[in-house]
This record gives sequence, C-alpha cells and structure tokens, in this order.
Amino acid sequence: MSREFPVSLTPPDWLVRNLQPEQSPVNWPAVARAAVALALPLAIGLATGHPAYGALGSMGALSGVIGDTADAYRMRILNIAVPQLFGAVGVTLGTLVYGHGWYAVAAVTGVALLSGMISTIGAVASVSGLLLLLNCVVGAGLPLPRPWWLAPALMTGGGLLVLLLALLAWPLRSGVPERAAVAATYRTVAALLAVSGTDRTEEYARARQAVTQSLNQSYDLVLARRARHHGRSPELTRLLAQLNAITPILEAAPAAHWAARPLSPQIPDAVHRLAHAVETGATGPTALDLPVPLTETARAVDHALRHTAEVVASPDVDPRGIDDRLGRPAALGIRTARAARNVTLSANSWRYGLRLAVCIGIAQALVSLIPVPRSYWVALTITFVLKPDFGSVFSRALLRALGTVVGLVVAAVVLAEVPLGWWDVPAMLFLAPLIPALTPRGYGYQTAAITPVILLLSHILNHQGTALLLPRLADSLLGCAIALSAGYLLWPESWRTRVGDRLADAVADTAAYVEKAFTPGAAPDPAARARTRRRLYRDLSVIRTEFQRALTEPPPTGRRAAAWWPLVVAVERIVDATTAARVRVKHGAPPPSPAEVAQITLQLRELSEGVRNAETLTPVRTDLTGPPDSVLEPLRQEVAAARSIASPH
Repeated sequence: MSREFPVSLTPPDWLVRNLQPEQSPVNWPAVARAAVALALPLAIGLATGHPAYGALGSMGALSGVIGDTADAYRMRILNIAVPQLFGAVGVTLGTLVYGHGWYAVAAVTGVALLSGMISTIGAVASVSGLLLLLNCVVGAGLPLPRPWWLAPALMTGGGLLVLLLALLAWPLRSGVPERAAVAATYRTVAALLAVSGTDRTEEYARARQAVTQSLNQSYDLVLARRARHHGRSPELTRLLAQLNAITPILEAAPAAHWAARPLSPQIPDAVHRLAHAVETGATGPTALDLPVPLTETARAVDHALRHTAEVVASPDVDPRGIDDRLGRPAALGIRTARAARNVTLSANSWRYGLRLAVCIGIAQALVSLIPVPRSYWVALTITFVLKPDFGSVFSRALLRALGTVVGLVVAAVVLAEVPLGWWDVPAMLFLAPLIPALTPRGYGYQTAAITPVILLLSHILNHQGTALLLPRLADSLLGCAIALSAGYLLWPESWRTRVGDRLADAVADTAAYVEKAFTPGAAPDPAARARTRRRLYRDLSVIRTEFQRALTEPPPTGRRAAAWWPLVVAVERIVDATTAARVRVKHGAPPPSPAEVAQITLQLRELSEGVRNAETLTPVRTDLTGPPDSVLEPLRQEVAAARSIASPH
C-alpha cells in the first residue's frame, strides 16, 4: 500500500520539473551514426599503431554527434561542418598557448568573450561558439600531439566523419525530411481542428502550441537555404506553397473554437488525407468528403480547406507568386553583416560574453595557481553549464552535477573492467549510442551519457584509468560552483529584462495586430497580416519556453514565473480571439467600429506598459464595454481577463 510523503519531505516543484525526463522518440539513425563515428577512429588508430590519434578523432566525432540534431540534409551541413571549423580554430589557439601560464589564461578568457558574444546570434552560431571555447580549453589543458596542426586535423576529421555518415542517404532521401515536416504540420492542424469548438479547452491549448512548434520547425527547414534556392528548387517552392496554404485553416480554427460548435469529423479526416499527399509527394485531386457549411465559421473552414487541397494537388507552383510567411531571407552577405553589427552593438551579447569570460578567467586562473589534476575539466564544465540559450543556468548546474555522478558510476565499471587496446572499440560501440538516445531526455541524461565516453577517451590519451574519477568529480563540482556564483548569482538578470520585456513587447505587438486586422487601410496586404500573426505566435512560443525555463529555478524566480504564467496564456488567447474575429468579418460578420478597435488597442498598450515597468503584478483597469453583439466582444472579454490577471488577488 503506497503512502504519501509528509509535507516536509515533499520535493519542491522546481526540483521535480528539473528531474522529470522529457518524452521523445529515439532517433535510431543518429544512434547508429554515433556508434560508427566514435568507434571507427579508435579502430583505425589501433590498427595503425597510434591509439592517441584515434582518440582525438573520436573526440571530434563526439562534437559532431552533439551537433547532429537537424532533420534536413542542407541544415546538417551547417549544423555539423560550420561548428567543426570553429572547433579547429579553438584547438589550434589552445595548442599554441599550452604551458604558457598567464598567457594561456588571457587567451582562453578572450576566446570565452568572443564565444559568448557569437553564441547569441542563432542556433548554429551558438554551437560554433561552444566548440570554439571547448576545443580551446582542451588544447590549452592537454599535451596534444605535435606538430600544431595535427590535433585540429584529427578532431575536425572525426567531426566530418559524422557529417559524411549523415549525408550518405541524401541521394536517396533528398527532400524527404522537409516533406515529412510539412506533413507533420498538417497532422497537428488536423488534431487542432478535432478539438476546436469543444469544451476541451486545455487540449485545444496544447494542440495549438503543437501547431506553432511544428509550423516553426517546418518553416525553418524549408527556408533554411531559401536565399540560395528560391525559384530554382521546384520541390522547396511547392513545399513552401503548401505551408502557406495551411495558414487560412489555422486562422479558421480559432473562429471555430470560439463558436463553441464542434466541427464534423470529416474535416480533420480531410486534413489527414492532405497530409498523406504532402508526405508522399502525390499530385492530383484529393477526395474531400466535406459537410455543407451552414454558418460563417463553417464557411471559413470549408473555403480554407478547399484552397489548401487545390495547392496540394497542384504539381507546379510559380515561385513568383509565393509569399514567405516569415519574410523572404536576405542574401547571406547581408545577413552576416547584420548579425555582426547586432552582436557588436547588443547589450545582451556583451553581457553574456562578459559573464562567460569572467567565469572562464576565474577557472583558468584558479587552476594555474593551484595544481588541480585534469584542471581543464573545470573550464569545460563552465562552458557547458553557462549556456542560457540551452536552458536555465541554475538547472544545468544542478543536472550537470547529478549527471556527472551517474556517469562516473558507469565510467568506473568501464575503466576497471575494460583493458586498454582493442577492447576499447566494443566498449565505445556500447557507450556512444547512449548519447543521441538520452540527449532528448534532458541535460542531466546527456551528461550521464557523455561522461563515460570522455573518460574512456582521456584514459586512452593518458592511461590513468580509475584515477580519473575523483578529479573529474571534483573539477565538475568546482566548475558548477564557479558558474553558479560568478555567472548566476553575481549577474541577477532582472525579471523585467529576461521575461517581462519580452512579454510586454508581445502585448504591444498584439495591439498592432488588432489594428492591422480591423483598421481600414492599416494593412492592405493580407500577406502582411499573415506575417504579423506568424511572428507573433513565434514570439509567444519563445516566451513560453523562457517561462518554462524560469519555472525550473528556485524561488524567487520560479515563484515569480508561476505568478506571471497565466498572463502568457491570456495573451495567446487574445491573439486567437483577434484571428477568430477577423475570419468572421471576412466571411460575412459586420466589421467593428473604429472606436471599438481604438479602445481595445489602447487597453492592450496600457497593459504592455504596465508589464514592462513592473517587477511584480500591479492593479489595472478592466472596464471594457461595447456592443454585446459585436464581433469583438470575445476579444474584449479576453483583454479584460488579461488585465484582471495582472492584478494581485
């Protein structure tokens, strides 16, 4: 018979959220690639009589495995190859300053500043900055083989081996990941339509969030190299048209939900059939068994669905008629110059770069003054932990420590029982697949999987065996302590800067969206409205992620995030209500008066300023009135609800 924990023994919510594993399917191709990519260099090194060279190749492959997260083949080239180039530069710089005392401290600290700043550009730049610093720390802390170019060449070769294995199926599966992503978006839309209009409010909210995430991923995949392929890749152009075609259905879904009338099961079934056509690349008419629309909402859904079916059925699409719902990407040179300018002038990039540089400088200075065995692990730990774009720094420090302990237990068995030599190859074949298998579960699980792999490679390089275990634990705990003290507690990012300002911007953008949706002449281009809505939903998705990270932190940050969380949900409902009202007007409902629109936008802007200027929730007015039969009545109710949430209870 189970017994409940006493209240005093119940773990806090933030700790439970940190330790709870995320649910994600295992990527079996990535598992196979990891096994081959990390074991093959070891086997080659042993066969040629240079096991240390093989270990360095496997270290490079480990970096490639960590970055092997993309679905589309074009994105894999960027996600793996570009960071490897930065990693080669990092290990070269580290090798050149190895053993030079304070010069090494200054060099690694400078690299940390640069790494932190470029990490704020985007996902690929973040991984590139990570490898730049990681490899620099390794080069400055380990006696690597000479001449200076050998270690960078071996490590880069290991990373490029992962890329080669990832691209083997490209000739046979070109375009398949992109089609699968777009088809998955269609299926999430079908799931959204299935719960629209029902009383399953929470299920509808989860389905809408799933649509936003899937749509973001699909646009990222299809537009990954859009600047280069625009107008020259018929398949990418067709997929982009299919993504754009789903937008009217997405806009009709909130209208159907607000109408409180469940849609016929024939409608989500039809979307599922369209998803199958997208995934298989089939053209030609798709049989749609749709009910006769009797209301303005039903007409909106029917019209949008038939338009989508026409686009899916069309074998050819004119690229000149395709509008990128996120805006057409600029040329690569322009984007590079823009990114460099933003990094140089951004306070956030300097703030993060300085935080990372201070922590790395402290670590390097500390291990230079105190003889700490395997001291480079201190800086390695800080580099992994102090990545705000990867999650909460506090949570990553906690999970890093716990994951290291678990990984050391596994490593102890491996180092004690596996003799040096050819037995290392089957050991690596067993350990390497755990990295891509456990990484989606969470950072602690990834750390537990990576730790024994790194220790096995270190053992091959320096033959220290189980003597590596306690220094590894001590250095990891020391690195976590430095990251928490010098990189977290001494840099208390205000709630306003970290989350409040972003939420305030989203509320202000929502006010602009309301104006574009209903003010005559404010947005003559329907595509501009669609881009505004897409960007707004994307921003809200980022804000939701940031809030979820904050919920994993201890009080007061976690408690404050929990208090503000309902306001995030309320803003999402406001956007939905605006879209629903716009769809109703488009399909026959009387448009609202300019006075109604002005009143709602004024209330939203007041709410935005209140959120921006407050550290805690403050009272605001909620007296919104208007014609009860107006198309904006549901929107007024949602704005009033949001403003009441911003009042303390």
